[in-house]
Amino acid sequence: MTSMVITAKDLRLKTSLVLRKVRHGGSVTVTLRGKPIAKIVSLSSQEKKLTDYPAIGMWADRDDMKDVEAWLRKIRKPRYTL
Repeated sequence: MTSMVITAKDLRLKTSLVLRKVRHGGSVTVTLRGKPIAKIVSLSSQEKKLTDYPAIGMWADRDDMKDVEAWLRKIRKPRYTL
């Protein structure tokens, strides 16, 4: 996989060229004022599944969240009644 570095202005002016590069398996790093701010990669090159991220399902084993609607009602209930 080849990588390319472009400025934000070049991305705006040469979008079709950048997307063609990404489509063919490359990646593009976008810089703003010399600092990298984004990386554009092809969706087909991303092999991670959503479940591969550690934050997904991190509360799956919590007993108090088995009934999500009841849990939301509980946390949205006011603390104090006047």
